[in-house]
Amino acid sequence: MMSKPLLWTGVGLCGVGAATLVAVAFVDLGKADQMASVTGGIVALVGLALALIGQFGGSSASSASVSASGDGSIAAGGNIGTAATGGATPVPVPVPPAPPTAPASPTGGVNASGKGSIAAGGDIGSASTGN
Repeated sequence: MMSKPLLWTGVGLCGVGAATLVAVAFVDLGKADQMASVTGGIVALVGLALALIGQFGGSSASSASVSASGDGSIAAGGNIGTAATGGATPVPVPVPPAPPTAPASPTGGVNASGKGSIAAGGDIGSASTGN
């Protein structure tokens, strides 16, 4: 989880910057005014750059295809907890908890073709093809 440390780093830098400006203002108000102007300009440019990156330069949604063809085939772009194909009911198997972060989307797509086939772009906890 990268957002929390990044958030607290930003909060810490803002606090240090504000404390520095207040300390310099007690010594030389003109110098503090110049520092605040330059700092404000830099922060505005960084904010604009981050907004543009967030709007236009972020990671795009995956265009990977997910397809299942064949009798009883199963395909999923993400994780599959329990999957069963065929006539037999699988013995319940405890599925491990999902990882705390989302798995990466498959880049080449997920394709399950053939009778009773199972495919997943992520993890498969338990699978039974009925054979």
